[in-house]
This record gives sequence, C-alpha cells and structure tokens, in this order.
Amino acid sequence: MRIAVLQGGRSAEREVSLRSGRQVANALTQRGHDIEQIDLDREAWDRLRDGGYDCVFIALHGRLGEDGTVQGMLELLGLPYVGSGVLASALCIDKTRGNDLLRSQGLMIPDFEEFEGDDVDELTERYGLPVVVKPVREGSTIGLTIARDVDAVASGLVLARRYDSRVLVQRFIAGTEITVGILATPEICVLPTLEITYENETYDYDAKYTEGRSHHIIPARIPEPARRAASDAAARAFRALGCEGMARVDFIISPDCTPWLLEVNTVPGLTELSLLPDAARAAGIPFDELCDRLVRHGIERRNRSIGPKAV
Repeated sequence: MRIAVLQGGRSAEREVSLRSGRQVANALTQRGHDIEQIDLDREAWDRLRDGGYDCVFIALHGRLGEDGTVQGMLELLGLPYVGSGVLASALCIDKTRGNDLLRSQGLMIPDFEEFEGDDVDELTERYGLPVVVKPVREGSTIGLTIARDVDAVASGLVLARRYDSRVLVQRFIAGTEITVGILATPEICVLPTLEITYENETYDYDAKYTEGRSHHIIPARIPEPARRAASDAAARAFRALGCEGMARVDFIISPDCTPWLLEVNTVPGLTELSLLPDAARAAGIPFDELCDRLVRHGIERRNRSIGPKAV
C-alpha cells in the first residue's frame, strides 16, 4: 500500500514527531509498504490530495496535529488515517474538557481548575504544595511545573502561558507513575501496565527522550488490584472519549491503590524510547506489526464510513 507518514509540523513537539515519523516509516517499509514522509507545511495538503495514498499515518504530536485539526482536514480530503477522529482528538488534548467528561464517568481525576489569575496564595491555599501547573493543550510535559513553593507556582504560571493562553492547575498526587496502552483495531486490547522511573526530578521532556534518563518496567510494580483497576479505567476512558486505533493513558497509583488518571494521549510517542511500543512488544506485538495493524484499521474504518468522499 502507498502510505503517507505525516510528521513534524509546528507544535512544540516537532522534534519528537520527526523521530516518531522516522520510526513509523521504517517499520512500514519493513512490512513492504510504499512510504512517503511528509512534513506538515504549506505544501502538505496538496501532496496529500494528489498523492494517491491508501492511508495517512499521523505521527504528529501536540497542537495542530493531535488536536483534531489534521483529522478534520483528512476527513475533508476523504483520506483514511490512523487513530482517533476529530472529536476524540480534540477532547483528549483539551485537558479541562477531557477531565470534565472523564470525571462525569466516575473516573478518578485529581482536583483541577483552569486558572486565569495570578494569585498564587489563592492557589496554594486551595491545592496545597506541591501543585501541578501546565498548559491545557500541550503534551510531553512541555510547559509543566511541579511547584514546591509559591515562587515556583508563580514561575510555573508564566512558563505554562508561553505555550497556551489556558493554564491548568491540578492537585499533586504522590505515588507510582504508570501508563496503560490501548490498541483498538477495532477490538480493544489493553496492553500490559508499564511503570516509569527516571533520573531527573520529574518525568520531563529530557527524561522522556534522552536515552538512559528513564526506565520502563513491565509489568508495573504495583499490587494486582491496582493493576486491574488501572487497566479497567484506561479502557473506560478510551471508550468514553470515543478514541480509536491507539491511545496511552497515564496514571499515578496512590498508596491506597487508587488509579488517578492524568491524561489520555491519542497519538502517543512512537520513538525508539517511547512507552506504547514497549508495552506492545511486551504483549507480543512487534513495532512493525503494530504500525501495520493501525494502518489496516484506518482503511477499514474509512471503508465502513457512510460519509461522502472527496472528489
């Protein structure tokens, strides 16, 4: 099949996207597909429209790629694509609206609010210290601060607003950091729980994407009731948000075994150091097979669709 791998773009996660795109392109080439890597620039839409592609593999992370905008354009072009559709993508990248929906479904979300002011004393009184400050619509912990004093809260607000006009403040939960991958092509398969440890103070961008700075432990070293609860919560979140194809659901497991859901990523990292590919391999799914399954699901979904095709 002829497949376009859409990567790069203009988000703060551009470099990670380029790495994901290269990995995906290599994997799909191994499966015998005809691959073209396309950077998301002004010429990308003409190339996609006229390229005769059977499917588009979206390897874009962050805004203008993971937020429903690209998915909507591919719908207009009538091109099959990998992963979640417009609404699920938009909900997942918008942490405020996504959290509101998930909490309404009974999932455990740490207390949060979208904060527009600058009164750090008000925030610390309400949430205590440490407190998490981050942009509403970013990923890869870009712009995130775990503020341990009032000065860090103030600087965290400034940092988050460099990336988004909307800022989320959230109660800090201490515990074990894990992630649960979901593969749905189309039947939902919950991948093994993966525990994350790291050398840095937090699991930040550097820890995620620098070799040796973080470690993946499969299965996560948590009690069996916590593992079951996290796996169940991940599947429930995936369904509630209307996700498709794949997702990665991040949690903190508190000492009482509660899975506190942090966020759902609809285009998780696919680099050589990323979490979802490791979890898939632990489930017996090599990376090339994972990518191939996602492509075939995207095509089958389009074939089942009753919507109009572009001309």
